[in-house]
Amino acid sequence: MIDDVMQELNDSIAKSMESLKRELSKVRTGRAHPAILDRVRVDYYGTATPLTQMANIGAPDGSMLVVKPWEKSQAVAIDRAIREAGLGLNPQVAGDLIRIPIPPLTEERRKDMVKLCKRNGEDCKIAIRKHRRDAIDILDEAKKEGDISEDDNDRAKKKVEERVGSAVKQVDKTVSDRESQIMSV
Repeated sequence: MIDDVMQELNDSIAKSMESLKRELSKVRTGRAHPAILDRVRVDYYGTATPLTQMANIGAPDGSMLVVKPWEKSQAVAIDRAIREAGLGLNPQVAGDLIRIPIPPLTEERRKDMVKLCKRNGEDCKIAIRKHRRDAIDILDEAKKEGDISEDDNDRAKKKVEERVGSAVKQVDKTVSDRESQIMSV
């Protein structure tokens, strides 16, 4: 019973951490990274299609992205979608290849990105605390039903608290690492 609760808690925390890492990878650091374009949707014959499903995206160096559409005729639509995505990028179409120079982030923009990272980290901590509350509720219900003793309940709650504490520290470290990447010029 207690092992099941702990396993469920660990799985939930792992999913929350994975979600945080995915969100943080989308935040610009000033270096070219294909994930910057993950949210770009291109009008493909009337359907909003993710850019990643229409082209190969590469980063030959830290200040340039290269997009190679699978259909050459879609280069103009991809160019328009990137410009309208609100990323502050100005693609340059050269035949069937689209080059996107990545401008360095201004200090103000870096601070905005750090705020976004902190908000994502806080959202993850809230999710982890909700998982803790759910686990403790299950343990209390089991104690009330007589499935586990008072001592087992207390020990299990202590394990839950320790796991949540270590997860929150891990979130803080992940966010702080990303902040230092953003703030380094």
